[in-house]
Amino acid sequence: MNFTAFFSYVILTAITPGPNNIMSMSNASRYGFRRSLPFKFGVFAGFFVVMSASALFSSLLYNVMPSVKPFLLCVGAAYILWLAWTVWRDAPHGEGERQVNTNTFLSGMTLQFVNVKVILYCITTMSSFILPHYHGLPVIAAFVVFLAFVGFACTLCWAAFGALFEKLFKRYSRPVNTVMALLLVYCAVSMLLEI
Repeated sequence: MNFTAFFSYVILTAITPGPNNIMSMSNASRYGFRRSLPFKFGVFAGFFVVMSASALFSSLLYNVMPSVKPFLLCVGAAYILWLAWTVWRDAPHGEGERQVNTNTFLSGMTLQFVNVKVILYCITTMSSFILPHYHGLPVIAAFVVFLAFVGFACTLCWAAFGALFEKLFKRYSRPVNTVMALLLVYCAVSMLLEI
């Protein structure tokens, strides 16, 4: 396996903006780093499950993907648009009558099952880098844990950024929420353009 290409792909894909990273930053800026951890642990758990499923069923999914891809893209885009709407309409922490709580373990985990970036990342990593070279269950399981941890570490980085700039984000909550919502809309639109 070409480890330079593998690590480049893994790190660049995991650290670039996507629904996980944007929501992690948003939750950390609203609730603080520590109180936003349930979402990130949900991301880790969901990512681990999706990566495991990709490892187990990679060849089947890879062959079926052309017919399943439009459905996954539409469902994923719809969920990401819903997240964008909740981020955009969110009042600064402590204001407003009622806020939608996207800072839960279940929210983070659910996002992985409709996050097409994660699904395609998992399938691509397994089918292009790992499965052509490794076949033993312990080795593949180690890659699954490693890849889930890399994704988790990247969401922590984005959350740290959100927590560091919490006061700035609260002071300019409407423009910040608008930018984050537009980034999520961009993710959803770019997914739909792949259909």
